[in-house]
Amino acid sequence: MKYLKDRNTWVWICYILLVLSTAFVSFQVYALGVFPDKVLYPFLLVLGLICLIAFLLNLEFKHSKKVVIGVLVASVLLSSLYMLGAYYIYLTNGTLASVTTIKNTNDNNVSVVVMNDSDTHTLEELAGKKIGVLKNIDKGGTEKALEQIQKEMPVEFEQVELDSVPQEAKALYSGEVDAVILNEAYRTNVTELDDYADFSQRTRVVFQAHFKTSATNEALAVSDVTTKPYNILISGNDTYGDVGELSRSDVNMVVTVNPMTSTVLLTSIPRDSYVPVDCGDAYACAEGELDKITHTGINGITSTKRTVEKLLNIDINYTFRVNFSSVTNIVDSLGGIDIEVPEGQAVETFYADSTLEGVTEGWNHLNGERALSFARERYAYVDGDNQRVRNQQMVLKAIFNKATSPEIIVNYASLLNALESAFDTTLSQDEITSFIKYQIQAMPGWKFETYQVSGEGSTLFCPSLGQAAYVTVLDENTVALAHDKIQAVLDGKDADEVTEPQTEESEGNLYQQDLTGTDVYSGTEYDGDYPDYYDASQWDTSAAGDMEEPPYGSTEDIYDPDQSAEDSSQD
Repeated sequence: MKYLKDRNTWVWICYILLVLSTAFVSFQVYALGVFPDKVLYPFLLVLGLICLIAFLLNLEFKHSKKVVIGVLVASVLLSSLYMLGAYYIYLTNGTLASVTTIKNTNDNNVSVVVMNDSDTHTLEELAGKKIGVLKNIDKGGTEKALEQIQKEMPVEFEQVELDSVPQEAKALYSGEVDAVILNEAYRTNVTELDDYADFSQRTRVVFQAHFKTSATNEALAVSDVTTKPYNILISGNDTYGDVGELSRSDVNMVVTVNPMTSTVLLTSIPRDSYVPVDCGDAYACAEGELDKITHTGINGITSTKRTVEKLLNIDINYTFRVNFSSVTNIVDSLGGIDIEVPEGQAVETFYADSTLEGVTEGWNHLNGERALSFARERYAYVDGDNQRVRNQQMVLKAIFNKATSPEIIVNYASLLNALESAFDTTLSQDEITSFIKYQIQAMPGWKFETYQVSGEGSTLFCPSLGQAAYVTVLDENTVALAHDKIQAVLDGKDADEVTEPQTEESEGNLYQQDLTGTDVYSGTEYDGDYPDYYDASQWDTSAAGDMEEPPYGSTEDIYDPDQSAEDSSQD
């Protein structure tokens, strides 16, 4: 005890703590791998010199009370600072490992839905009741739900087959059936219809089947993300909560990055684009049929990626998937973002959330909820979905600018928390850290260019709905031009220099939409039998597991009350 009362003893204890904390933070900094050598090694050298100076002061001035106390206090403060820094670096490594872990499964949730005033509250009370099921759409999900129902509570009921998701809602509302089996990925297809906008408020779930299906989403990695150009697909799901839950892909944007020219091209595809679907490894999908690109998200991000690749005749190297929660959490963690609204694009209130303040012409500082509503806004604009795409590009650029600014240091801890569950990506941890290192070392002045494919509205049959819906029939020239602009950036040129499709180079690769035959909704009837899109071989029944219930009603979008009756079938 007498030894511990010696002032010099405590000084040496604090010095040992300083050495240990220095070694720990040095290891964490080195392991993170984001600092270039010209920054890393001088930084480590400074840490070592601080320890050496503290050691020499202890030896030279061990009898000086002021020096000893000063060294003691400094050692304690530096040790605390180093340990805190090492902790955040450790969290950073954990976050990077989490978001770069590639999932080999898709999460599925299929519900048994009844009206709020129904006397059915348990599976047992389904006995003898009429249950609406989809005849051709999502047969796999329906069968899986029925299996789990029988395991949970063997009960006999009458199955009523229906052709489309809206028909299920209609049958439930009218009392034709007592309950319906609905894949939660299709819920927003119902809530966007005028007659069923209150579906989530007027109904409730009495049982939900949780299961997983196999999925494959591998990166087409480049050799070096700091020197080689590449394409990233950003897919934005229209859900809150778990980013891995299957849902519509309402944001489809190809980000073309050329680090050698410091150029980034954002190419957007409207969510209603009517395109040939590539199912990838989806279990219930209209392979090769024309459907809205937003519906490919229901099949998984692999389907969206392969559909975009075929549409634009490009290779997607990496994917980046986010959802509504991702946007709000990331923007808030950054302390908000700043966007400049062009003249004539001011919005007094957002249709997506009328409780929020809109935007004015000029610069606006937006929190997460306002940024999300701005990115979703379309009904306030004459240009509708095209302007919404531009808004999404503005929000993405603002997030990038804020995240690469010095202000990130202040908000770093909150950003880490937001990123933990905000997205998943096929970029590897090494690739992300290499890019961050490149950003720190080169400090490139990124040039952003934007483009979006476009087309005209129509009402055509959508296999994923089992009925007609509003779609955008794309202009082939804009699709070809999108391909050529992307290729220009990959080749080290500016996309803005490409103003017309290069027919000679693109011939044979142009997007062709054949709207003849059984794909076209002729106005009253679908010309042909409803196809069967269920492939039982895709099921992975061994991967079932519990998941949290999704926040029903939170993904509702706003439907235009002035739209014509013909378009009221829009999903």
